Amino acid sequence: MKSTDALDLRQFIRTIADFPKPGILFRDITPLLADADALRETVKRLADPFRNEDIDAIAAAEARGFIFAAPLAIELGKGFVPVRKPGKLPFETRRFSYDLEYGNDSLEIHSDGLAAGARVLLVDDLLATGGTMQACCRLVEGCGAQIVGCAFVIELTGLGGAKRIAPHKTFSLLKFE
Repeated sequence: MKSTDALDLRQFIRTIADFPKPGILFRDITPLLADADALRETVKRLADPFRNEDIDAIAAAEARGFIFAAPLAIELGKGFVPVRKPGKLPFETRRFSYDLEYGNDSLEIHSDGLAAGARVLLVDDLLATGGTMQACCRLVEGCGAQIVGCAFVIELTGLGGAKRIAPHKTFSLLKFE
């Protein structure tokens, strides 16, 4: 294991032009995931601002949010609550439907996944327009839980996602225009 104190996590984010469509600069996290030291350091740095917070659970939407939320839950000594697409959770669920640029989508959480009053940290790999995280916030709040913050590996600042999920505190490791 190499020293990660000065590890530049940006070097593990690959930029792919015109994916998934022309004009888009896709920020690819797979090089970061492939490097054990970079992945470990990412989880540590995501945890750092929340180590002294009163948190009961970590929640995240599938699929890439799970990649960071589960090890973050272990790092902080908390449980993990999955937020999934409809029909993927086997027990009674709460659902939140929301509009996308071209259509709509829904997310679900187990109805007993969070206790009323629980303090929750939401996690995802990327904050872009904020639609998915806003839906997660609504689901968590619908359970009667409180949102401590929303943590991201990458934020695309030009898309205004942080404004969409305000007033919730956001933390992003890496920011790209």
